[in-house]
Amino acid sequence: MKIFSGFNFPRRKEHEYKHLLALDIGTEFVKALVFRADLENELGEVIGVGLVRQKVGNMQAAAVADIDAVTVVCQEALQQAETASKQSVKNLVVGIAGEYVRGAATTVIHHREKSEASIDLAELKSIVQKVQWQAFNQIRQRLAEEINVSEIDVKLINAAIVGVKIDGYQVTNPLGFVGRELALTIFNVYAPLVHLGAIEKIVDSLKRHLLSIAAEPYAVARSIDLPNKQGLPKGNAVIIDVGGGTSDVALIRNGAIEGVKSLTIGGQAFTKRLASVLGLSFQQAEEIKIKYCQGEVGKIVKKKITETLKKDLKIWSSGLALILEEFAQTTSLPPTILLCGGGSYLPGIKKSLNDSFWLAEMLGGQKPQVDFIEPGDIKNIKDKTGKLKSYQDITPMALASLALDIEKEKETTMGTIIKRTVRLLQS
Repeated sequence: MKIFSGFNFPRRKEHEYKHLLALDIGTEFVKALVFRADLENELGEVIGVGLVRQKVGNMQAAAVADIDAVTVVCQEALQQAETASKQSVKNLVVGIAGEYVRGAATTVIHHREKSEASIDLAELKSIVQKVQWQAFNQIRQRLAEEINVSEIDVKLINAAIVGVKIDGYQVTNPLGFVGRELALTIFNVYAPLVHLGAIEKIVDSLKRHLLSIAAEPYAVARSIDLPNKQGLPKGNAVIIDVGGGTSDVALIRNGAIEGVKSLTIGGQAFTKRLASVLGLSFQQAEEIKIKYCQGEVGKIVKKKITETLKKDLKIWSSGLALILEEFAQTTSLPPTILLCGGGSYLPGIKKSLNDSFWLAEMLGGQKPQVDFIEPGDIKNIKDKTGKLKSYQDITPMALASLALDIEKEKETTMGTIIKRTVRLLQS
């Protein structure tokens, strides 16, 4: 006897997942992740990983130098990730970095004529567009002067509203509030069209749908919960991603990203120095450097490598000082410095930061708190493959976290407004 046969109970809705790709086109390696996105719970699970080494000449200072050759490497990395995940994935986020990728926060204070009226959607859209046009004109002029290109060749790639205040009161969504003064802070990332065009052509050749081109230091900064070390204010840090061709630096204050700059010295510069001094091929020098970083060389070899790299580490440190000095022009730097990227394994990187007198000076006499970002620090992304264990895995995981955010922001009012404004500026 079927007791419940006369009743039609509603079927429980199956949990919905999307499969997405994160593609990190680095100077040294191309890394691809397939992850399963649970948008309802804002969680991504990595289920496939691809890792393929670039050939010499494919990249130059984190920018694509040979489109066809890089496309081949990307295809191989994607195939590895998809084979491991047993999924064929169309939508992807691609990372971009390098000295010509710049980011800055712009704050504009808007005085409202009708302070007693509630802020509506039309007014907010108008204010966001005004802020973005002002920021766009400022930064593309500055970037054009610095790298000697036409202003028209600079394009906005990422934007995020990082602060909203009404009459000095912090809010997350200003809609419905009343007040006379609306202060809006938006963080924007820009890059030259030539670099973006190369990425778009690669994605087109791969026959994928491009969700976003993301500045990698921006993705890393957005994807981690900053630590509260030794009583330091939570949400304040300098992040340094030491890659193969560049070292990308991001400044975060009060949980909001304020600046992105890049230094054109990365792990390959140290490898080339070793190759030159020790009379080795680039590949041999890279293998020796990796063993040195892992503590697998004898005392004599260790001493020789340490001495050989001293000059390059000093140049790296001096270049970093210029970037941080520019960041520190408005307010003092946070003492927390977080490292990631394959190049950060080099022992001299952390040591040069800990021992830098100029850094202690910038920090008002405080000792810097230097630490590493671990794969487990990436928000909302869990590795189900067991393969993501190193500092060089941080960036592709951060891109996956950003892809998750992009999908989720489609459902928010503020996310929709900023996305439409970005499209307007990109057209």
